[in-house]
Amino acid sequence: MKMNQAINNEHEHEAALEAIEQLLEAEPGTPEGDKFDILAKMIEEYEDIHHKLNE
Repeated sequence: MKMNQAINNEHEHEAALEAIEQLLEAEPGTPEGDKFDILAKMIEEYEDIHHKLNE
């Protein structure tokens, strides 16, 4: 998965979750911290569309 594209399916979503898990302790402002921020935004956008909670 490229860091500059959206998550398009459940397989990519699972891969993103696994990747972000490896970056949980990344320091802000480092390349790893930047990757964490990008992945978090991509995951959030995917989940907002595909994993809506019943309200």
